[in-house]
Order: sequence, then C-alpha cells, then structure tokens
Amino acid sequence: MLRLAYAMLTYLFVPVLIGHLYWRSINNPPYRQRIGERFGRAGQQTDKSSIWIHAVSVGEVQAAATLIHALLKRYPGRQLIVTTMTPTGAERVSDLFGDAVIHSYVPYDLAGAVRRFFDWAKPELVIIIEKEIWPNLFRECGLRNIPLVLASARISTRSARRYRHLVGLFRETLSHGIVIAAQSEVDASRFMSLGVNPKRIHVTGNIKFDFALDPLVPGLGAAFRNDNAAGRPIWVAASTHGDEEQIVLAAHKKILVSFPNALLLLVPRHPERFVSVAALISKAGLSGVTRSSGRQCTADNSVYLGDSMGELMTFYAAADVAFVGGSLLRHIGGHNLLEPAALGLPLLTGPYYSNAPDIADLMIMDGALQVINNADEMVTHVIALFGNPDECQRRGGAGQAVVDNNRGTLMRVLELIEPLMVRASR
Repeated sequence: MLRLAYAMLTYLFVPVLIGHLYWRSINNPPYRQRIGERFGRAGQQTDKSSIWIHAVSVGEVQAAATLIHALLKRYPGRQLIVTTMTPTGAERVSDLFGDAVIHSYVPYDLAGAVRRFFDWAKPELVIIIEKEIWPNLFRECGLRNIPLVLASARISTRSARRYRHLVGLFRETLSHGIVIAAQSEVDASRFMSLGVNPKRIHVTGNIKFDFALDPLVPGLGAAFRNDNAAGRPIWVAASTHGDEEQIVLAAHKKILVSFPNALLLLVPRHPERFVSVAALISKAGLSGVTRSSGRQCTADNSVYLGDSMGELMTFYAAADVAFVGGSLLRHIGGHNLLEPAALGLPLLTGPYYSNAPDIADLMIMDGALQVINNADEMVTHVIALFGNPDECQRRGGAGQAVVDNNRGTLMRVLELIEPLMVRASR
C-alpha cells in the first residue's frame, strides 16, 4: 500500500520537478538541457550490457573516481554508465573520465522513467554511492534480478529519523537483494533498523579515503602561489554557501589587522553564485580579483575569488590553512575534509559536519581539525596558525596520517562486487 501511494505521489510531483529545473536554470542554464534523460529518455545509444554507477553530484563523483577507474580496468568488456543529478557532477564526470564512460542524468524516481532507463542501460550491476535511496529504482533492480550495491553507504541521524516515519516503505525498498557496503558500524546498525538483512551488510569503510591525489597538484599550487601571492600568508575558504561568505569576509578583515598582507582564496560551492559572491567582496570593502578575469593578484588585492570549476585542489595546494565550508549551516552538513588533509593543511570546520561525522571525529581526535562556531573563532585560529608554522606542519601532518591510515575501502568494495559480476555473467 505504501509503495503504491509513493508511486502515485511521485507522478503528482512531476510539475514541481519541471518547475524546479527551470528555476535552477535561471542562474545555471545546464539545468534546462537534457531534460529527457531525467525522465528515462537517455540520449547516447549503448548496445551492450553495462555497470551503472550513480553519484549524485561533484563530491560523490570524486569519491567514486577510484572505484570507476578500477572497474574500467577489471571489466573492460562492460560499458560503464555514470549518472549524476547535477550539471556540476556531469562536468566532473567528463573531466575525470572523458569518453571512457557514458554519462546520463539519473531518472527521477517515477516508475515509467526508471523502467525506460533500465531498458536502455541494460545494467548487470548497479552501484549507488553513499546515500541515495529510491524505492522505484531499487524495486526495478529486484524485479529484474539485478544486483544492487550501496557503496560507502551511510545514513545520517536526520535521514534515519525521517526514514523511520515510513519504515514500511523503506523496509520493502531495502529488501530487494541489496548489498550494503557501510561506512561504519553506526551506519550498519541504522540500515538494520530499516529492515535490511544483517547478512547483506558489510562494514567496508569510507571510499573517500582511497582517492588518488593528482601528483601534479602540489606543483600547480606552488606555481599559483608564486605568481599571485609569493611571500604572503594564505588561507582558503572552500565550498562555501550563502551566509557563510559574509562570515568569512568579516573574519578576513580582522585577520588583515594582524597580517596586512594575508590573502583569502574564496571558493563558493555553486557556480551560479560566483557573481553574487564577487559583489559581496566589494560590498565588504575588500579588494578582490577573480580567476575568470585572468588577472594576477597584486599586493593591493586581499581576496582571490576562485570562480572556476575543477581547480579547488590547486587552491588548497597554494594555501597555508583551510576552512571547509557548508559546515556553518546545519542544513548542509559540511563538505570534503580529506582533500585538503591529504595536502597537509591544518583544517577548520564549522560545528555542522553531519555529512562525514566519522572523518571529522577522527581528525578532531588526532589534532588535524579545529571546530569553530563564528567569525571571531575563525580569526583566532587562522591568526594563531599563521604565526606558528611548526603548529601548521604538525596539524597538517596529522591530517595526512588520518588519510593514509584509513585507506583500503576500495579493495573491500571490489571484493564484494566480484561474485556479483560472476553471477551476472552466467
């Protein structure tokens, strides 16, 4: 009964979904492109069976990158299809894999759209990264006897509470022969509470730890620093959201009192906000330069706006200290701490890091990550780190150790996938 009610409600929401796409496209035109794919009408043709990997957006694509590369190497006869929900995720797929995979937007969880997509993709195996749970998609896997793996799977406290209100629906959704590769014991217990057979749950860790750091990045960061801010202390505020930039800019104005030549690299999370964030810099009375302008930073510029895609790691590599955004806002829950940690940066985060609590807790415990609650605390810690290079190095080294000591999830996930692929080939 719940499944039927869900199926009917999804169709009632179609006008809302279309309206949402067009609303997002006002500032981000790619949202009005390839709309047919979101209703199961994929564009590029494929004539062979596939492995389908779904990664909702940029962060999940980045997390899945090592897994996708490994699958390409292990199963060269299969077509890999990678789906995302966002255009930025689509762009990242193109940047990382080029023509080695087919990209499509994931279909909305409408029964008809999902069936059309499965008919087109002909998947032998479906892998979903982290936290996407879609009743119609999961049911279609069960009806077609297609193995489904939730890789690096997690359920936040907030999601667990929400799912419990519809436990009957999710118990059915998660009963279709799904294999759960959970990030932690806590995540495993939450999946069990939703009705997943414990025999199908494996604690494999967080696949984000296994990301491959591009060996060119440190050199690119050093070159950027030499060209734009040689001899200056630099901090980066990365993946920031609305309301966070004002806090960061207010903090930077106070930091300039103690370090007049300090440079802030400000990198908003969403490209449609680049223009408005540039206006915020001017409104704050700070002199900024944008990446898109092609101009180098001068001594008169105290803020560099990273209004480009795919260069965040370069900005991290150029900096001395990193604040990872999305963490001053409860409804966001933070972003990737591992990338700056792998580069040896001491890290700051706001109090809201529910997207990766285990990673954050490890880094806090080992002294790599400092939690700050407001602009004044941000100022205090950035100034302290600028003034103590040895402490910067110690904390940065602690973060690198956390990353290195927790690798290995990729191989554990591949070991779970191998027998499923053997079964699918019969």
